[in-house]
Amino acid sequence: MTGDTFAPVRAVLGGAGTRKRAAPAHGGHRPPRLSRYRLTHAQARNADPTVAGRWSALPLPEPDSTLRAHYQAELLLNRHGVLTKDAVAAEGVAGGFATLYKVLSAFEDAGRCQRGYFIESLGGAQFAVASTVDRLRSYLDGVDPEQPDYHAVVLAAADPANPYGAALPWPASSADGTARPGRKAGALVVLVDGELAWFLERGGRSLLTFTDDPEANHAAAIGLADLVTAGRVASILVERADGMPVLQPGGRASAALTALLAAGFVRTPRGLRRR
Repeated sequence: MTGDTFAPVRAVLGGAGTRKRAAPAHGGHRPPRLSRYRLTHAQARNADPTVAGRWSALPLPEPDSTLRAHYQAELLLNRHGVLTKDAVAAEGVAGGFATLYKVLSAFEDAGRCQRGYFIESLGGAQFAVASTVDRLRSYLDGVDPEQPDYHAVVLAAADPANPYGAALPWPASSADGTARPGRKAGALVVLVDGELAWFLERGGRSLLTFTDDPEANHAAAIGLADLVTAGRVASILVERADGMPVLQPGGRASAALTALLAAGFVRTPRGLRRR
């Protein structure tokens, strides 16, 4: 079974459940008749929150391993765009890349995908559908390394669209080594023109920076501030940057401090907050 909302999970974690109705004070008293609207509203109000939403039965698992591999190969091609050995390893596919390699090679022979050296340093066993290759070429034609756009994109660290920690290794940070990036639940990455600029731990308390470019830092800070402005998160509180208190003058945290203040974060006793 699967549902279309996380409300039941939150209800279970919060200890919510059905409430027992109190017995009426006068058992012989006949309650007034409810209108259809009032009856429906009362039923919705008293519904068990642990079964909220719409539920449906999942299909049975496909017993044929070949069909499962074909479906998984198509899924990962669409998910990653350019599928590499490291990306498959990060997905935890049963049988690893060797299993999917046979299917992807068959796809290539059938003209359903292409194999090539699309992205430098990711090995020769890269697979992508034709539309992805065309999009990569069109993007390459419009990129001028001498004139960066400083376009920031904020993603969940575990999002397949984030290549770091999967297809690409995490770059070196200027932190002291006590905090490390990872594809962790709740963590965020900020990519500026496709390159990792910031990593934010779950809850936002610890920030790691990966760029010395003031413009890239500013774009990353604006990207985080826009999360709050758009209502995607209620607030962000940054307490440490690169292992140091973010409010400490000078040192490694100064670049993040300057960028966050310029993006609308305000000083608090604990750090910098945006809400």
